Amino acid sequence: MNTMLRKSVLAIAGLTVAGGLAAGPLNHATTDSTPVNPIAAAVQADKPDTAKLIPHGVQGSQSRIDLNDEQVDNTKAIIAATKKAGMDERAAVVSIATALQESKLENLGHLGDRNDHDSQGLFQQRPSSGWGTVEQITDPEYSTTAFLKGLKQVDGWQDMPLTEAAQTVQVSAYPFHYAQWEQQAADLVTEHWNS
Repeated sequence: MNTMLRKSVLAIAGLTVAGGLAAGPLNHATTDSTPVNPIAAAVQADKPDTAKLIPHGVQGSQSRIDLNDEQVDNTKAIIAATKKAGMDERAAVVSIATALQESKLENLGHLGDRNDHDSQGLFQQRPSSGWGTVEQITDPEYSTTAFLKGLKQVDGWQDMPLTEAAQTVQVSAYPFHYAQWEQQAADLVTEHWNS
């Protein structure tokens, strides 16, 4: 291929030409003259909008924990079940924040004397309260679907602060504790929604 034709093809592809070699993407300017990296813009476009994830801003001080592989897998399972239920990223944030509060995203079995009645699984759901069998509520997809089914029944949950939406489903003795996990839940949804 002759040099002139090669430079034209590279220019059309958005690459700069330095000494006959492709030197990387051209920086295209936006209307405010800020350079845009097309690869970074595409990656950012794949991420959920923070305003949609946390529409009311976080309430109170926020907690954060480091997650192990099992907790990350449970996060991904919650996101997959949310998508399968036809619900959006905000529902995933509410679900993950709830599971962070209830179990730190660990699929807990019966904890003996430390158990809250017969609560088990990611959402600490109780078989005696009609959430399902022990086998069902310790299955991440089932327990998430059960939580989301409850959330769908809450009129206007999308417009509620996270802790109010979660509490309406969970009926916890500590209703305001869900709020502390909203930022980490939103970060996890941002990281894993499209992975």
